[in-house]
Amino acid sequence: MSNVRPAAVAGAFYPDDPQVILSAFSHWMPERSETSVLEKPIPRALIVPHAGYIYSGEAAAKGYQLWRDAASQIKTIVVMGPAHRVPFEGITTISVDEVETPLGNLQVDTELRDVILSDCPQVGISDIANAPEHSLEVHFPFIKNVLPDAKVLPLLNGQVSAHDVMAVMQRLWREEGVYFVISSDLSHFHTYGDAQRIDGETAEAIRHGNWQVLNGEMACGYKGIQGLLGIMYEHPMMIEQLGLINSGDTAGSKDRVVGYGTWAVYELQ
Repeated sequence: MSNVRPAAVAGAFYPDDPQVILSAFSHWMPERSETSVLEKPIPRALIVPHAGYIYSGEAAAKGYQLWRDAASQIKTIVVMGPAHRVPFEGITTISVDEVETPLGNLQVDTELRDVILSDCPQVGISDIANAPEHSLEVHFPFIKNVLPDAKVLPLLNGQVSAHDVMAVMQRLWREEGVYFVISSDLSHFHTYGDAQRIDGETAEAIRHGNWQVLNGEMACGYKGIQGLLGIMYEHPMMIEQLGLINSGDTAGSKDRVVGYGTWAVYELQ
């Protein structure tokens, strides 16, 4: 019997009722026509928010929508996000074989996990750090919905340098069929107008691949974004902004908001 990471924030950050989740997904991600599927390339990476679904779920769906019907290409999704609950140094993954979602479990790519643990000394295992963390978990139902047979490799960033993250991204980028979710919200707890200004600056930096200017005030998951943007010099990419909003646009007041952005990152051949 395989061991499973239980869902920690179902019923809090997102619904624990499968039908409620599926109803939201069908509203946010309507079925695409065959023509649009054939014409639209598949982004190699998504930068998507990780707040509660009532705040940022629709923004995240703008990215996941682009992975519908991509099962023949996407075999494993590396989900990278920041640690909010347990402090540690480096990057951690989990020891289990599956992660639980209300829509059914996702398999962990244990073979790729072994590769990255062997090749990248900055990556270790901490089930304790991963157990309560929402920044990765909120994405698992999206993945189970759009790519039910894909495997995942959760990677949680603690105190780690941008270059250490880049080295991990560089190693994983070479793997065929491996795609990426970079989980990050943007500015936190500013007024609506200030958040729009700060998040606009963050969006400009991402658009131009200017990873050096990013910091934790601009995006809580900035290390993952830096890791992705930092390998652009060796792996040319096109970045498409799909959305830029904040909680004042969705389910919160405008006096103290959190920013959310969604980007699709396409690999240029």
